[in-house]
Amino acid sequence: MYFVAGFFGFIVVAGLVLALVLGALFSAPAHRGIASDHFDGRRFTNYDGTKAHGGAALFRWMMNREPGQWEEDLREDYGKHPLRHFRDGIRITFVNHSTFLIQVDGINILTDPVWSKRVSPVSWAGPKRMRLPGIRFEDLPPIHVVAISHNHYDHLDIPTMRLLAGGHHPRIVVPLGVKSFLEKEGMANVSEIDWWGEQDLGNGVTLKAVPAQHFSGRGMFDRDATLWCGFVLKTSAGSIYFAGDTGYNARMFQDIAEKAGPIRFALLPIGAYKPEWFMSPIHTSPKEAVKIHLDLSPEKSIATHFGTFPLADDGRDDPVIDLRAALAERGVSDDDFLVMKEGEYQVFE
Repeated sequence: MYFVAGFFGFIVVAGLVLALVLGALFSAPAHRGIASDHFDGRRFTNYDGTKAHGGAALFRWMMNREPGQWEEDLREDYGKHPLRHFRDGIRITFVNHSTFLIQVDGINILTDPVWSKRVSPVSWAGPKRMRLPGIRFEDLPPIHVVAISHNHYDHLDIPTMRLLAGGHHPRIVVPLGVKSFLEKEGMANVSEIDWWGEQDLGNGVTLKAVPAQHFSGRGMFDRDATLWCGFVLKTSAGSIYFAGDTGYNARMFQDIAEKAGPIRFALLPIGAYKPEWFMSPIHTSPKEAVKIHLDLSPEKSIATHFGTFPLADDGRDDPVIDLRAALAERGVSDDDFLVMKEGEYQVFE
């Protein structure tokens, strides 16, 4: 009896030790810098102090999950080969999830690029790809800039970044604190940016980092130790807002409209929002995405963050169904808030 109890006690302790070791191993380096209104010297915060749920709330969700339906569809239904260069307006191609190829003023920009089969610390477990990227990696044009919104695995995919760094040698723009992690992984030409900071990308294109309501972390010990953000690209054909991951905050979007507007095109997340009691601080629902569209008044919005990886309890088709209903409820045309298929592109003069 004592042997059995001691053995199981050893297993529990060993499991905890292993979890702590792996949690430390996967954790990214923390940002060190001057305190600000959203950084206390150790941790970053959202506009009004909103935090992602954790601890007991996370356990409650995991014990009561009601995941929607996802069906794997890995048919090789790729889009057309993208142009190597584009100057006559803006060409936006939806690759998958939050990955877009934005071509404007002769510059090719990728947002949060992910070509991996899973978004996880390991290749054999974690959220699995249900749809292929809309562009083969080998068909990409020369990539000049990669813009990363934050360090979560479904937005900062190291295997993809290694391929881009090795084959394209892009300029990589990241929020505060993420540079040291990428440099540790062998990346070069990385620059950091704080909320409302701006960088010149060349050819008259600038990138401004704007606030998002989210959080960061790759392991157990780096929660909120690096910044998260969205981006506004200012181009000769108008401004493009890429939200990254965000919850809804009316004041924040009002500030984005005032300080970074006018916005011509907005790339807005609609997925990973169920259950809303748990997800709403960090992920917008389709209804809230429509609110953002109305707050920013872009010419058009384009849906992101849906249909690729099962990250929450919404099913594969739920975000689009709920978006259509929310648009109809607010009297917004489907043509004003586009849902694109992987590989599909839109050209705006």
